[in-house]
Amino acid sequence: MALFRRLFYRKPPDRLLEISERVYVFDCCFSTETLEEDEYKDYMGGIVTQLNDYFPDASFMVFNFREGDRRSQVFDILSEYDMTVMDYPRQYEGCPLLPFEMIHHFLRSSESWLSLEGQNNVLLMHCERGGWPVLAFMLAGLLLYRKQYTGEQKTLEMVYKQAPKELLHLLSPLNPQPSHLRYLQYISRRGLEWPPHDTPFFLECVILTIVPNFDGKWGCRPIVRVYGQDPLTPANRSSKILFSSLKSKRRISHYRQADNSPIKINVRCRVQGDVVIECIHMDDDLEREEMMFRLMFNTAFIQSNVLLLSREEIDTVWNAKDQFPKDFKAEVLFSDLDAVESDTTTDVAGDEDETDVASIEEFFEAEEIFSNADWQDGKRDSEVSMSQIKTTLEDVFSKSDTSNLVDEMRSVSEPSRAEQESEILVTIGDGVEGLKLKLYLLQNDQKL
Repeated sequence: MALFRRLFYRKPPDRLLEISERVYVFDCCFSTETLEEDEYKDYMGGIVTQLNDYFPDASFMVFNFREGDRRSQVFDILSEYDMTVMDYPRQYEGCPLLPFEMIHHFLRSSESWLSLEGQNNVLLMHCERGGWPVLAFMLAGLLLYRKQYTGEQKTLEMVYKQAPKELLHLLSPLNPQPSHLRYLQYISRRGLEWPPHDTPFFLECVILTIVPNFDGKWGCRPIVRVYGQDPLTPANRSSKILFSSLKSKRRISHYRQADNSPIKINVRCRVQGDVVIECIHMDDDLEREEMMFRLMFNTAFIQSNVLLLSREEIDTVWNAKDQFPKDFKAEVLFSDLDAVESDTTTDVAGDEDETDVASIEEFFEAEEIFSNADWQDGKRDSEVSMSQIKTTLEDVFSKSDTSNLVDEMRSVSEPSRAEQESEILVTIGDGVEGLKLKLYLLQNDQKL
């Protein structure tokens, strides 16, 4: 049978690589060279001529992965030859991946195009400079979706090998294979609702079980950023920063492996759909950032409210693997939305001015202190002086770790800022004394 295939095998047109039957990739995608406009037109024109000779009765569709929202050059050129060109982005918030909805659209469109009865349609794949990593993922996804290959890692590595090994390193500063494999597993789970039900979650925290070595002394100063679609505005498909722990440099803690304790970074924001988490190390000067790892996932595939990842399952810089101990794990913990207070404000932390967010947190923590002191229910002695209140607040804000206070506040329904101000002033004092406390809270220079 193998001899039969070799005898009847037709060499594909020049400048095209055959991935599977009637699926081809332009060979310019495997190069970092940039062709001048005239050279590029001649390059494309020559390929089209060969395709028309090779497939005289075929129709052609081109999927192109490009940067930005502008119409691509390949679109302008190939449209003149009556080819259908569909432009896709080439990354999502730094990851050489696309949102799951776009992946689904690509797979369904490709399958429909290649499966039209009575037609010999051809699918052509193209990417602009820098787009090879996402193109490789899409090709692997298509082969799995059409069940032409099995095994996510084997299929992905087979596609990677079609280009020089160095190309992936040059075009992707972080090794994208872990997130690629995660999304290929999503594609393989076709027994689930397709597309799957997009479940919103409350992302509680990120835990690093062992401190990685990013300061040269087996320590790090980690911050976390979370990107994704705003779950409160599902009609808006664009992504945004949902959370950033870089609100105040005073709160960036330094962790050492010698302390023998995990790192827990509270996030507490709503997430839905495709989410990107970045964990970043801040240098000694608290100005320079170094990427520790990045990961992308879709909430529709979260199970048991946890995403548990080993060091092989996070996207790290190519030469940074040794900076993570072998038994390192990153845990992302979630809660169901119906278990969280509906009026939580952490879902918009990424968009608010950091000073405003800090002021709100000060009000929350101050309210908790007053409540614990039995001031809120009127049991406080009316003779409490402003100097005593100021001393109490300074003791709280001087603490290096306020996470316990924030944890205690989770179960408390958080009123609006105006309501909090009113409640605190009524509880502690009226008139001039109350005004002094309000000004102290708003103007305190130790922002969280």
